[in-house]
Amino acid sequence: MAELLDISHVRLTKRPLIVCDIDEVVLEFLTPFRDFLRSRGHDLLPRSFRLHGNIVHLNSGEAIADDLVSALQEEFFLRQAEWQMPAELAVETLAELAGEADIVFLTAMPPRHATVRRALLDRFSLDYPLLASEEAKGPIVKRLQAGRAVPFAFIDDIWRNLHSVREHAPDCLLVNLMVNADFRALAPDPGEGISKAGDWTDVAQIVRAHISR
Repeated sequence: MAELLDISHVRLTKRPLIVCDIDEVVLEFLTPFRDFLRSRGHDLLPRSFRLHGNIVHLNSGEAIADDLVSALQEEFFLRQAEWQMPAELAVETLAELAGEADIVFLTAMPPRHATVRRALLDRFSLDYPLLASEEAKGPIVKRLQAGRAVPFAFIDDIWRNLHSVREHAPDCLLVNLMVNADFRALAPDPGEGISKAGDWTDVAQIVRAHISR
């Protein structure tokens, strides 16, 4: 049986809870990842909503092998502090929402990269508790909420994460946000019951309407 993700360092109050993804939500990912790839002789083409098959050799335009995609992702996460920046208005909006709710970051990345990510977030005063896991997000959000009778919201760019939370925490507000416009246009519709936000101004309006009930 897999060991449960340790959430003991997350201290919640009696206020509403906002659980938020990082890549393509709080931090830009696709734009800096494309810049990183170009520095390595590759490119990311917005042809479909996936990385594999869309990362190509810069000169030939041919798609690179899947194992090289994985290796480049690993190198990028190791060097994320050199490339990633906050999404527009993310820092300011989260600071405002933090006056009304508890905020927890839940990032889908190997836990071995959590220390680098923690330092990067702290650099931008994004000092909210961080959980890094490759597990399904629904059970984690359910554990965080722990049956408390307060409103809670989950913000993510990937439909399967939103659906996972809907399955395990059906009372949670679900918000879909992807800051890269090119790939957002290629993303599958997340489905009914999920609020779509175009930017952090939209997120603030949607979340406030829910947690202020």
